[in-house]
Amino acid sequence: MSIQVLIAVCIIAVVLLSTIILILSRYRKCPSDKVMVIYGKVGNDKDGQTKSARCIHGGAAFIIPVIQAYQYMDLTPISISVDLTQALSKQNIRIDVPSRFTVGISTELGVMQNAAERLLGLRLQEIQELAKDIIFGQLRLVIATMDIEEINTDRDKFLLAVSNNVEIELKKIGLRLINVNITDINDESGYIEALGKEAAAKAINDAKKSVAEKNRDGEIGQANAHKDQRIQVAAADASAIDGENTAKIEVAQSEARRREKEAEALKMATAAEAVQAARAKQESYLAQQEAEQTRAQLEKATQTADVLINAQIMKERAEIEAEAQAEVMRRKARGEADAIYAKLEAEARGAREILAKQAEGMKLLVEAAGQDADAAVKLIIADKLEDLTRIQVDAIKNIKIDKVTVWDSNGAGEQGKTATANFLSGMMKSIPPMNELFHQAGMELPAFLGKELGEDTKEAVAVSSDTALNQDLQANASLNQEASDDEAEGKRQAVRRPLRD
Repeated sequence: MSIQVLIAVCIIAVVLLSTIILILSRYRKCPSDKVMVIYGKVGNDKDGQTKSARCIHGGAAFIIPVIQAYQYMDLTPISISVDLTQALSKQNIRIDVPSRFTVGISTELGVMQNAAERLLGLRLQEIQELAKDIIFGQLRLVIATMDIEEINTDRDKFLLAVSNNVEIELKKIGLRLINVNITDINDESGYIEALGKEAAAKAINDAKKSVAEKNRDGEIGQANAHKDQRIQVAAADASAIDGENTAKIEVAQSEARRREKEAEALKMATAAEAVQAARAKQESYLAQQEAEQTRAQLEKATQTADVLINAQIMKERAEIEAEAQAEVMRRKARGEADAIYAKLEAEARGAREILAKQAEGMKLLVEAAGQDADAAVKLIIADKLEDLTRIQVDAIKNIKIDKVTVWDSNGAGEQGKTATANFLSGMMKSIPPMNELFHQAGMELPAFLGKELGEDTKEAVAVSSDTALNQDLQANASLNQEASDDEAEGKRQAVRRPLRD
């Protein structure tokens, strides 16, 4: 039972805490430079009509979730430049009135409600353009009801009329006029300039007249003053001469005392100046000597520092360049070594693969020969015998006998052979015999390919082969001769036929 109570208490505490947090999160305070607009279901006004929004400035309010929402409107003043041109005055003269207006959102209750209804959600630029249009219209309206002289001379009246008209219209959208500043007033016809010239001319004439009257009064007063001056001066001269003489005596005595004192002071001052000058020169010489020594030390230190710094810089530069070149050479050598190693490794791998395949083939061949290496070799030779024979025959098969001229007297030489037979026999013998090829390779020709003949047998075979070769050559020579005769006869017939035609 106690656990259930505890759970219920925890649930209640969580609900209360959530409620308090929700209430605090929806309690909003309005800063002093803003107006908080609460919209949604905000109640009714005094007439019983439903209010569109509730505005708060300088306070706080609770925003009911789901039912209400809020936004802020900035109270920062907005400066609007209004360069009104070609405005028609009461005298039908067009004038230019450049001015600057400063407006802002009003904090009056009714006007603030208008701002909430018409300006909420608009950007500062949009509010500025809206106020500018209203100011343009009211400014033209005020200018149309006043004369140029009145606008130009009585600026307070003009500004008051503009302020009253503009502020009334601005309040309709929730704004209030803070300040109006008219910078200058101009017109195309030059009327204002003419008024200025007229006023200036009048002021100049009045000033000249006043100056002339003052000059006249000054001349009269000056004459009267001269008269009184001469009378008083004559009376004063008489008494002044006596006093002047007495004063001259006193002045002379005072002058003598002054000159005596001045002489003594000059003597003392001259001596003091000489002492001070000598002391100053001595101090100047000492200071100059110290300055020269300091300058020499500074110059020496500067030159030493320049030499050492330049030497250090050159040394470091040389070390850096040498290190860079060494690094380049090391990297280049490393790259070349890697390339050579990769190439050799690839070649070794290829050779190893070839040898491995050859070894595998030889192994299979030996297995096929019943593990008899000699029989395996015989199989290889038997497989390549046709190629070896073809190579020997190809060595002389393309020789055209009709293109070879052999001077032979058909006399029998040694062993009864002609020169032609010796020539062809020597050509055939220039091809290494198969038995010699096997002996040069360190192998022995298999017995099934035949055995080596004796010397007598070799000679008999050679004579029979040479005889057969001679017969073949003679037969070829007779055939070549007949072919040559037929070819010559054909050419002669070809020459004669066009002659007959």
